[in-house]
This record gives sequence, C-alpha cells and structure tokens, in this order.
Amino acid sequence: MLQPKRTKYRKTQKGRMKGIAGRGHQLSNGMFGIKSLDTSFITSRQIEAARIAATRYMKREGQLWIKIFPDKPITRKPLEVRMGKGKGAPEYFVARVLPGRIMFEVAGVSIDVAKEALRLAAQKLPVRTKFIIARDYSA
Repeated sequence: MLQPKRTKYRKTQKGRMKGIAGRGHQLSNGMFGIKSLDTSFITSRQIEAARIAATRYMKREGQLWIKIFPDKPITRKPLEVRMGKGKGAPEYFVARVLPGRIMFEVAGVSIDVAKEALRLAAQKLPVRTKFIIARDYSA
C-alpha cells in the first residue's frame, strides 16, 4: 500500500528561519561589534533600548552603527473579534536575526569601553551574543 509523501517540516505562516547569516556576518564600519549566536525576531523597541544603553555608557564618544533593521510587520487582530474579516493591522515591526549576524558596531573608543557598552546593549536583546574585534585592530 502506498504511503502519502511526508514533508520534513511543518510550514508556518510567520516563515522559517533556518541556517546561518549569509550577509552581514563581517564587521564593515567599526572595530568592535556584537554577533548573534541564536535565531530570533528582534523588535524595534529592543533595538532602540540597546542603542540607548550603549550610547549612554559611551557618553556620546565614538560612533555606533546599528546593522539590523526592523522591516517585517507583525500583525494582530483586536481582542474579542470574531474569526474572518481579513488580516489584522500591523502591531509592531521586527528584524529577522540569524546566527552569525552582526547587530551593532562601535568605533572611536577603547576596547574596554566598547566591550562594556556592547555588553549593556546585548542585555536588552533576546539572543545570545558574542563580542568580536576586527582583524586589523591594533591596541
């Protein structure tokens, strides 16, 4: 008897995020950065909280680059609304982050200041991160 063909995965409406980052995985502007080790959606509010934490610690010295952009809208229907009647309104925006993606870069400050500023920024994000240094950096 023939069995129906099984697929390897279940498709979801939010899309699948698998694999590692194919782009944005090398430092391009700064000497220091934080790299994602997990897959996640990062909201615009989380990105802004991380930016504020890092710039506040650096006391507006140096420069900070945000290398991710929240371009995916997440929609919701209001509470106690019946099924049907189309898709809900956009509630907030998220950035897709894959392992290996560089999220923030810093230049113009010492390694100690950069490490602490990016550590404070990483605390605001829902992914595990790693502090990275450019190859051509000389102390």
